[in-house]
Amino acid sequence: MLGDGHAGFGGRVGETHREQSRQGAPARPNNLSDAVEKTCHQHRPCLRKQADEEREAAPRKIINPLPPPTLPPTKMAVRTVDRYSDIHRLLSEGCSISAIARRLHMDRKTVRRLRDTALDTLLASSRMGRPKGVLEPYTAYITERFTEGVTSPTDLYREIRDRGYQGSDQPVRHYVAGLRTGTVEPARGAIPRPRKITKWIMLPRGALTHHEEDELLAIRLACPDIARACDLARTFHDLLQHRCGDQLLAWAREAERDAPAPILAFAQGLCLGLDTVTAGLTLPWSSGIVEGHVNRIKTIKRQMYGRASFGLLRTRILLRS
Repeated sequence: MLGDGHAGFGGRVGETHREQSRQGAPARPNNLSDAVEKTCHQHRPCLRKQADEEREAAPRKIINPLPPPTLPPTKMAVRTVDRYSDIHRLLSEGCSISAIARRLHMDRKTVRRLRDTALDTLLASSRMGRPKGVLEPYTAYITERFTEGVTSPTDLYREIRDRGYQGSDQPVRHYVAGLRTGTVEPARGAIPRPRKITKWIMLPRGALTHHEEDELLAIRLACPDIARACDLARTFHDLLQHRCGDQLLAWAREAERDAPAPILAFAQGLCLGLDTVTAGLTLPWSSGIVEGHVNRIKTIKRQMYGRASFGLLRTRILLRS
């Protein structure tokens, strides 16, 4: 349930989830890592707001102020405008969502989103004028240094190369030229990706570096829901590590009080097979070895791209044993 290191318990509870799916139960997170990552995704705006506030409050000496951006339209922005106008034109003619979706060859969810969202918001989400590729993780740093007066593309290229940038200097020159003319939107402060935050939460205590601990602490302070998910995940990890299955029900009740929605769904899924999960958290036996052999056999099978006969496949498996 907590990753590759707990395959045995994951196998038992995975079987419980498969039984629930066959019985028509609603879809729930497959494991705790998924639930934590969904929580981080849902509350990413909290982290963005905190990062923007810290960026605005930080004192900086602006030597060369950036001109107001005049962003050129991208292909995605033009397509968004065209779709938006077509959908609203058909809506004014009295067409239904399904009819518009069939006529424009679009999904109904996309049609509803374009109907219910303002055009400015849609254009902002289309990342008009934002850089992509290997340079993107370093654009916030380049923008910060540019506003501090370091305007030489060569100097900026050397600085980000020392920080791990592996591309050429040409994207740096294009980005700096856009900052000078105002045709590139200045990058916002970087925030950790949800998967990275999930990794920090799911790792055992003491496995993080001091820098990662500080970043995780800042995230917990910025978003109470992520902090709550972190506390519940680490408590569950302790239950699993010390085989305290008798405390599972208390953990689930605690999650039902104020846990984020994905963690709550995970806890409710465990309660549907409470006896099975409690046994998995208590008893020393598991299906981990069986799951490992199944995974090994599938790996050998896929190495032949489906062209191996049963006899050859059997021989390869026996030789690997």
